[in-house]
Amino acid sequence: MAVFPRFFRGIILADQERHVTISDLVRVHACPVRFYYEKNEPVTESDRYAICKQLSYHLGHPLEADAIWDEVLAVRPKTDPALREFLDTCIASCNKPGWTPAAQTDVTVVSKKHGIAGMIDRVAEDGTFSIVRAAGAMPFGTYAADRLRIAGIAFCLEEMTGKEVEGGHVEYIPDGISRYHAVQPRDRRQLLATLHRLRAIHRGEAPSHPLNAPCNRCTYKVRCEESGGHRLSELL
Repeated sequence: MAVFPRFFRGIILADQERHVTISDLVRVHACPVRFYYEKNEPVTESDRYAICKQLSYHLGHPLEADAIWDEVLAVRPKTDPALREFLDTCIASCNKPGWTPAAQTDVTVVSKKHGIAGMIDRVAEDGTFSIVRAAGAMPFGTYAADRLRIAGIAFCLEEMTGKEVEGGHVEYIPDGISRYHAVQPRDRRQLLATLHRLRAIHRGEAPSHPLNAPCNRCTYKVRCEESGGHRLSELL
């Protein structure tokens, strides 16, 4: 694992608008058609993620529920008060030894070669990195979306440091689980394929549904079914 230089903490991306975000790549991977419909809409984080994110700043240190909740409300004053119980559940899951304190948080990374940018949630003193998730962990392994996130960060870090990045941790805060994912060649292939698909959408090409698209719980299901074989741009 490459040691993460501290000077990247304050990196400024003058041409950041020309880079696609790792978050957008994850959305395209989930369903490029839904991304097409929503590509001009702002993406906001959920209250649950905001809680998990705020808690993550304290990992490796005593977790004081009242102090963390005050920080959550300072960041998101309209957070549902009922989610205070969710915070307590997360703290109960995470309040155990083994967490590594962060030396840096919210670190921007970029790959000019691939035109992608993203953010690392936590970087430890030894250079290992973690991303924070508000979902529960799988019985084993990591979600496809999280593997794509780790691969995207690895691409960026390898270009920035000139060293191979073997993988990173995914921290599933509600379950208090940190799971390491070693980046595989299939992850890198998937990321590049998704990047090509995203750029095609930006060029105005109509995306097609992936075989495992989550159509049953999608608000665009009827709209997609009515689109038939037409270009989506003709329907908007």
